[in-house]
Amino acid sequence: MDPAQLPALVAFANVARHGSFTRAAAESGVSASALSQSIRALEAQLNVRLFNRTTRRVALTEAGSQFLEHVRPALSMLDAAYEALDEARGEATGTLRINLPRIASDLLVMPNLAEFTRRYPRVVVELTLDEGLSDLVAGGFDAGIRLGERLARDMVAVPLSGPLRIAVAGSPSYFAHYPKPVTPDDLARHNCLRYRFATSRGIYRWEFAEPGASQRVFEVETSGAFVTNDLRTMVAAAEQGVGLLHVIEDYVRAQLDDGRLIRVLDDWALTFDGFSLYMPSRVQMPSKLRVFVDFLREKYRARTARRTRNEGT
Repeated sequence: MDPAQLPALVAFANVARHGSFTRAAAESGVSASALSQSIRALEAQLNVRLFNRTTRRVALTEAGSQFLEHVRPALSMLDAAYEALDEARGEATGTLRINLPRIASDLLVMPNLAEFTRRYPRVVVELTLDEGLSDLVAGGFDAGIRLGERLARDMVAVPLSGPLRIAVAGSPSYFAHYPKPVTPDDLARHNCLRYRFATSRGIYRWEFAEPGASQRVFEVETSGAFVTNDLRTMVAAAEQGVGLLHVIEDYVRAQLDDGRLIRVLDDWALTFDGFSLYMPSRVQMPSKLRVFVDFLREKYRARTARRTRNEGT
């Protein structure tokens, strides 16, 4: 291999990851036209077309896919070599690419992002919000964050939070028109705000745990006049009195504490595994990821301790 081709190989992998010359160019800090010329020069040198290009999308050819499978491990080894030098110097540095759903971003990462970037100024945090279980390797991610119950089997999971609890709640204006439900069966007579998964397009079925010793978990299919794939929008609708909300308790803790939302069906609330960071089992955790994990755990413990003190007063 000609060492002069290395920048073009990096550009090739970035375009393949983004599926776009524009997005790959923005990440690399070059123009899209310069990046396109670099890829065309690489194709000319290899005498093979790597991408099929249209006005709307860029996709790997079969030869391009095969070439990427060989190129990606080599580039990963180069990244690991540079990171090893940083490890030897005791530094956390580089771009940390994390795939996570909005609820994990809102609860775990964004409230603490400013402090993390001040503490580790050489780490660039890149968050990709995604409700599905994306292929971390194919997407170029260092790790993902998901609820423990949704982790793929071939992944190493590192817990980031303790167990979480569900809350069903509505606004005072909603309960001015509807009686509070006593059991999940009563939801059939309520307007329930429903969440649609962006990937599968299915509607989330509300989950509950039966009171008493059995704690049997069951699902309820709800109905209502509003559906969304965004939690912030759903919470806003609940605050306006549109309907009842079924969401992780911590996500609406402020609204529950100040009375904007009123909790119901508390005896039936489901408790489940909290958030975990996941990554392929064959990957060794680099310094930039290790400090990120330790930081999030530290912040979660501190928040839990504050909450315990407040509830005890």
